[in-house]
Amino acid sequence: MGFDFHLGADGPQLIEINTNAGGALLNAALARAQRACCEAMNWAFMPNARLDTLEQTFFDMFMTEWRSQRGNAHLGSVLIVDDDPAAQYLAPEFELFRQLFQRHGLVARIADPSSLAWRDGKLWHQGAGVDMVYNRLTDFYLSEPVHQALRLAYEAGAAVVTPHPRAHALYADKRNLVALSQDDLLAAWGVSPGDRTLLKAVVPQTQEVTSDRADELWARRRQLFFKPVAGFGAKAAYRGDKLTRRVWSEILAGDFIAQALVPPGERLIEFDGVHSDLKFDIRAYSYAGQVQLLAARIYLGQTTNFRTQGGGFAPVIVVPPTGEH
Repeated sequence: MGFDFHLGADGPQLIEINTNAGGALLNAALARAQRACCEAMNWAFMPNARLDTLEQTFFDMFMTEWRSQRGNAHLGSVLIVDDDPAAQYLAPEFELFRQLFQRHGLVARIADPSSLAWRDGKLWHQGAGVDMVYNRLTDFYLSEPVHQALRLAYEAGAAVVTPHPRAHALYADKRNLVALSQDDLLAAWGVSPGDRTLLKAVVPQTQEVTSDRADELWARRRQLFFKPVAGFGAKAAYRGDKLTRRVWSEILAGDFIAQALVPPGERLIEFDGVHSDLKFDIRAYSYAGQVQLLAARIYLGQTTNFRTQGGGFAPVIVVPPTGEH
């Protein structure tokens, strides 16, 4: 899981929930590099896991997913799947995960979903059966024709797919942010006062974009950020103050949410001798309610893009209360 936050004037604000949060192993490597060069700051980088056991923590997560569906059955193979994986900007992380699985005695490969086959009640890749799929696809419901073999295997329970469509529907569909920001609804559901107070403090007000709200939302667009309910990253996400009437018509025709705009934090960065104010957000990599790792994404523009000179992933320093260090 990934919980993405902007650090606003009123504290951290949850802007997105992901079931397919990339970058964890890359950020673990980055933290190791930070430790190597900044020993005096070691206390700051790992709030909930020791750096030297973090990769084991990630592997144990996959084993928990396996056992939740297969009990004590033997796990022999893992396939890391994404569209055209070699062309993905996180392709180096796919290789890091492949090596991690191999170090634990598993047969691990990286594959495009077009190379998968569904036959005889089993998922196959290059003539070998597949036990588990580490799913990095952004077709969250496996609806595209090229993903049919994987979808059929998932529906039949023939392979353990993680993360899977049901997890996305439960946690990452952006309409969930609508519910999480509606205090009256949460109260009707029996959510405790303490949890409702916390959610009210950290979840920006969010509502679905509908035709009957079009005039009101357009009038308030400069205070809003618009996102597709099943989108990812920066795809089709728009700041309201940048909207044109053409894009607005596309938003009204699609499934979008409107979230109260929380400006990202900024950091002064020096890159190649040039100083720039870059934006950042904070990602909490999490599993089963436990934060595994914190990382930042630094960028220019409307959303994180990993193309900004001097931007990309960055370690997070957790500052203790005054007097502890």
